[in-house]
Amino acid sequence: MKKKLVALTGAGISAESGLATFRASDGLWENHRIEEVATPEGWARNPALVLEFYNQRRAAARAARPNIGHRTLAELEQEFEVVIVTQNVDDLHERAGSSRVIHLHGQLFESRSSRHEELVYPMHSDRIELGELCEKGHQLRPNIVWFGEAVPLLELAAYEASTADVFLVVGTSLQVYPAAGLVDYVRRGTPIYIIDPSRPPVSHRPNLHFVTEPATVGVPQVAAELRAQ
Repeated sequence: MKKKLVALTGAGISAESGLATFRASDGLWENHRIEEVATPEGWARNPALVLEFYNQRRAAARAARPNIGHRTLAELEQEFEVVIVTQNVDDLHERAGSSRVIHLHGQLFESRSSRHEELVYPMHSDRIELGELCEKGHQLRPNIVWFGEAVPLLELAAYEASTADVFLVVGTSLQVYPAAGLVDYVRRGTPIYIIDPSRPPVSHRPNLHFVTEPATVGVPQVAAELRAQ
């Protein structure tokens, strides 16, 4: 029976494929304040701006390619039962070949009703336009979990973390909650590998390993170590 490996991934792994992260030092995301484009209040004020912002993000994500970090996590499915829990909204994990991906913060290539959140639709183009409606007549919006909104898949992600035999944290500062709290669900003594150049703050616990490298270096390094065990 394969051991279960759960990987929590964040913006750092996508940044290495050229996708901008929202944690820029100037507080802007692609020249927009986070409050303008990633909150329900921003959507209420200017839905046209929000739609165009994510239309541009979709085009950028479509042009990006999975990197060796994404591909190595997918290849680990040969030896492990792998579950990816990602804070990223792009589809790079899927395109790299990962078969079980939980998108905590939603998916860029889905739209949903602005009134009925259960009405979610796969997107066949890179754009949602103002005036494009769900089947019940309400404006479509990106299927993204914005700041201030509930995280519907958090309970599932917590369960996966709690049943991991190995837990990886890749390219995330562990500053964005509730996702950052998933480390606390990992059973004590389970090996945790934290792969990030910045060495995110984590409470000391047994079997904690820091790999202060970017994902493209650290993930293959840890994968080789796990295969050798």
